[in-house]
Amino acid sequence: MPNPFSPDASIMMTRAAALRLFACLLLVPGGCSALAQPVPADTVHLGLAEAIGRALAVSPEVGAVAAERDFAEARAGLARASRFLTEFNFTSAHAPGPGLKNVGDTPVDALYLNPDVRNDWDDLRPFTRVEVEMLQPLYTWGELGGNIRAAQHGVAVESAAVQAKEAEVALRTGELYYNLLLAGALRRVAGEAGDAVARAKAEIEKLLDEGAEDVDEADRFQVLITEQELRRRAAEVEQKYLTAQAALARQLFLPEGTVVVPVDATLEPVAFTLEPLEAYTARALARRPELAQAEAGLAAREALIDVARSDYYPKLFLGASATFSAIAGRHRQRNPYVGDPFLSRGVQVGLGLRQKLNFAQTRARVEQARAAYEEVRFQAEAARQLILFEVEEAYRNVSIAREALAAREEALRLSKEWLRTEQINFDLDIGDTDNLIKAVQANLELQAAVYEAIRAYNVAVLRLQRAAGLLPGDAGNGTLVD
Repeated sequence: MPNPFSPDASIMMTRAAALRLFACLLLVPGGCSALAQPVPADTVHLGLAEAIGRALAVSPEVGAVAAERDFAEARAGLARASRFLTEFNFTSAHAPGPGLKNVGDTPVDALYLNPDVRNDWDDLRPFTRVEVEMLQPLYTWGELGGNIRAAQHGVAVESAAVQAKEAEVALRTGELYYNLLLAGALRRVAGEAGDAVARAKAEIEKLLDEGAEDVDEADRFQVLITEQELRRRAAEVEQKYLTAQAALARQLFLPEGTVVVPVDATLEPVAFTLEPLEAYTARALARRPELAQAEAGLAAREALIDVARSDYYPKLFLGASATFSAIAGRHRQRNPYVGDPFLSRGVQVGLGLRQKLNFAQTRARVEQARAAYEEVRFQAEAARQLILFEVEEAYRNVSIAREALAAREEALRLSKEWLRTEQINFDLDIGDTDNLIKAVQANLELQAAVYEAIRAYNVAVLRLQRAAGLLPGDAGNGTLVD
């Protein structure tokens, strides 16, 4: 089989015509038709900030953590409510009770003097008993205050957890958004390349039908092989595009069948000015929710130590109770030494002390609280170091991605210049087919590489913002980057 790209001038001229068409279509995307795109029935157009805002609004992950925060707020409310009337209960009982068998018609105010008076279980009457109990702590050596502080710090812990989860969801949504933009860009490149190959194939077949001497079957087979390779790549890109589209739609919990379309027409580098590393480190130490979570956890554990220590001392409280019971057919006896469980009333009010006497158990509980505090303290220190490392890693990744993007863009510019040079050489009949093919291939590969570098740079910026505690703070106003 003759080499289809041999330097024979006559063959080169014809092949050059097809290849020039191929190259023209690559360099002028507007002149090529993209792959046919079906119009979905339900389409949602979203920008990055809007996608993040929507993801945060519907995310069950955020909702689950927010529910834990709500539980902590309710627990704090319970702790505050326990400051007053720690115990305040109302109890009523209702049952049938015996009447009274009054032998000898004893006067009702002297029934207790007659030993023959008995309960009459054959004459049941409705019986009611009501009891109200109240206990108000007066001084607890820091137990009540410690529980309230611990509960309030618990709310801060859960609120910080919500912020951390929101940052995680926002970053994931941003990555999915840029994945979709990248897949769309690669889809357009594949479509343009496929269209160019189809035109080159048609041109060669036309020349073969016309009996052109400078075209042979090797040219046709070469184009057919290239067509199949592009077909494979186009199918791969198409499926990746649909996967990226579905992933973002799932992240946004859109109705089944809804298609997400980015409002950005093309994948472009985000506008971002990289500040010194120290600026991001300072922001991270001030804004990362994990650090706020650790600080609140430390404060809560410290308050619980005070609570455990309070059991060493007696708790002063005010107690009160009132009871009332009544049944029809019985008569209250005024003598204070005579009591009738079916007919009574009384009120008791007074001060009291409550002291836990097992001091060994109290000491163990204090030690447990101190150990829990130390555990959180070590976790906080570890979190601080990890966050500093994350910021530095994310910062350097932005620098790497920025330089990689600049290098890719320069390489793409050089490839376009190379391609134009090869075209000019062919116009002057001094070109080389292999060089033109290599230039076309390099241009295609670098187009894809530039898009991948843009996606990597944009994601690196998002990760730096997340590491510095800046995500998703500005998602609401649509300005994620400067």
